[in-house]
Amino acid sequence: MRFIRRIFENIYFFFSAIFNAGIRLKYVVLLCALLGGGVYAATRYTIIKNVGGQEDYDEAMRYIEIKDIVDENFIDDVDRRAMGNAAAAAMVNSLGDGWSYFLSEEEYRTYLISAIGEYSDLGMSIIKDNSGGFQVLSVDADSPAAKGGLLPGMIITGVDLQDITGLSEDEARTFIRAKMNGKFYLQISGGQVTIEVDCTGLSNSSVVYRMEKTEAGYVQIKNFEAGSGQDAIDAIEELLSEGAVALVIDLRENPGGLTAEVETFLDYLLPKGRLFSETGKNGDIYVAESDGVCVQLPMCVLVNAGTYREAELCAAVLQEFDWASLMGEPTTGNTRTQDTIPLEDGTAIRLSTGSYLTASGADISQNGGVVPDMIVYNSDASATGTTEGTAGGEDGTASVSNDTQLMQALNYLSRNQAY
Repeated sequence: MRFIRRIFENIYFFFSAIFNAGIRLKYVVLLCALLGGGVYAATRYTIIKNVGGQEDYDEAMRYIEIKDIVDENFIDDVDRRAMGNAAAAAMVNSLGDGWSYFLSEEEYRTYLISAIGEYSDLGMSIIKDNSGGFQVLSVDADSPAAKGGLLPGMIITGVDLQDITGLSEDEARTFIRAKMNGKFYLQISGGQVTIEVDCTGLSNSSVVYRMEKTEAGYVQIKNFEAGSGQDAIDAIEELLSEGAVALVIDLRENPGGLTAEVETFLDYLLPKGRLFSETGKNGDIYVAESDGVCVQLPMCVLVNAGTYREAELCAAVLQEFDWASLMGEPTTGNTRTQDTIPLEDGTAIRLSTGSYLTASGADISQNGGVVPDMIVYNSDASATGTTEGTAGGEDGTASVSNDTQLMQALNYLSRNQAY
């Protein structure tokens, strides 16, 4: 009360001094109007600047106007939180990108739990900390993380002496996943602590291969996670040593993985040239190149609707180089990279921030996926990539497989082999 009283006393003395000085009332009113108008203009300018400009300000005011009209006039009770989430979801949906979407608080919590599961083989769960590092939430007993000395509560700030505090959760996951086929080191904040994590015993190859009766080598790549590129190369080298005269590369149901693994594999297969690029809002982020060493054999690549992301990129590059014939079903077209951006209210946006382009600049996602040169469907979906297919028939091809796509590929290669 004393503070408020002092304010009024000061106002009184101010106006008393003005009138004692002989200044007319109309000038006082004019001065107050100018001061008030100036304050209003400055305040409005600051608000508009803070929201991003006049256009963003107008959009915000329209949203507030609609919300107020609904609040005042809609016959039923209004769930303001649900209305806000719906508006946010509609904004992201209007982009027309099937891989970008809004996450409510509950959906974002579920997403974080599922994302934490990507480290299950490593034996730890982490989440981004306010400091920029990644806090360890739990460590499984007898896991590589536990054996290395990692403890709950520790803050990971670096991997193999590379600072990761500036990375998003998605970027950090990709970075760590790339290390999970060997040994690597975690840097811990709060001291000069470095923990060695040994994942060499966890490596389960994602590559299956065999020689078919047609003398074609069959290579199935289940995913492009850490080590898969070199595993696929080793498989082909083994098949070549056994006398393979053609290759079937099976990418069906491959969900993708790490771009570096795709680059390793394509560099081995293809001649010198630009393979692909990853592009962002402001242009190329990374460009992959191949050297002059390559594998020159008839090749057929199998794809289907379960071929995703980096696996789609692999197939598209081989097709564009005219290095392999694609057979099967059109792929999904999910070759954009996404970041999860948390909002202050506990919700988040999953947003496409990059895309893979082939050497010619083709955007697989914009094109709706990769279309095979030969469309072939499996009548028995359960047979995809599961049968041995090596019994052999009179024409030299597999005769017992229900995998129609594989059978067609072997028949196609047997007619096009260059002996």
